[in-house]
Amino acid sequence: MKVFEITSFGAPDVLRPAERAIPVAGAGEVLIHVSASGINRPDVLQRTGNYPVPPGASDIPGLEVAGVIVSGDAAAMAIGGLKVGDRVCALVAGGGYAQFCVAPVAQCLPTPKGLTDIEAATLPETFFTVWSNVFDRARLQAGETFLVQGGTSGIGVTAIQMAKALGATVIATAGSDEKCAACLKLGADHAINYKTHDFAAEVKRITNGAGINVFLDMVAGSYIAKEVECMAEDGRLVIIAVQGGVKSEFNAGMVLRKRLTITGSTLRPRSIAFKAAIAQALHKTVWPLLENGAIKPVIHTVFSTSHIHAAERAHVLMESNQHVGKLVLDWQS
Repeated sequence: MKVFEITSFGAPDVLRPAERAIPVAGAGEVLIHVSASGINRPDVLQRTGNYPVPPGASDIPGLEVAGVIVSGDAAAMAIGGLKVGDRVCALVAGGGYAQFCVAPVAQCLPTPKGLTDIEAATLPETFFTVWSNVFDRARLQAGETFLVQGGTSGIGVTAIQMAKALGATVIATAGSDEKCAACLKLGADHAINYKTHDFAAEVKRITNGAGINVFLDMVAGSYIAKEVECMAEDGRLVIIAVQGGVKSEFNAGMVLRKRLTITGSTLRPRSIAFKAAIAQALHKTVWPLLENGAIKPVIHTVFSTSHIHAAERAHVLMESNQHVGKLVLDWQS
């Protein structure tokens, strides 16, 4: 099978096409003939040597795929309500930039009715991440105010739509007026250009001083002090990336006075059982919203894998931060 592999840690040009043996599904697994693969920020971190591959996972990058089940553990598939020939999308711990990929049955979801495989490939990584952090860990409730930093990222476009569809007031930050407009179009109630406005001051203005109930933060660093400053009482801050740095200095007294929760997580190393619970919650609560159009995949660019530099070009675009939504590798073109 054709794959894109990381030949050494470094710039996007270390991603090269290669040939690998087709993997074999083991106990509790299926083999997927991949139609499309999603591109995510953790793939960039893996390429640069900053996101180690979990033990036992493929060294091929890629955390989400969509395609057709071609073989697998029949008993596990029966329990999961799946069978050979079903169209699915799946969250994987690696191996996604390939024509065939093995995935745990419990991390596979049926492709939502009405969606193409390219659209379905944009779902698992961001939808699992947003559900786990915003709704499980931070317990966002209808009627609360939610802010996502980086509203036009893959995580951002998912978080805006999911939080809005489930009844929250949504604020997003973005780095240009054009990106702010995109956030509003996706359903955000307010969008803040963080390059021209202080988001903490804007939050206080927008909420009349009440503050944010739940923050989803991919920046960390100096942002945490500002987030603590403009959180509501009993507010929750969830950190899922540290693009702004790992060190933060903030007013701990404010954490005490407002009874704040500061937490965070990474998804890739978690157990199959943990991810299975997220998959079940998504299938029950979010998949109907995808099928009725309340939530829609947001795709910026699709890269044909017939081009030898497809993965490299995808990573260049991701690192430019010029995209709105997801980037996808198309194995069918």
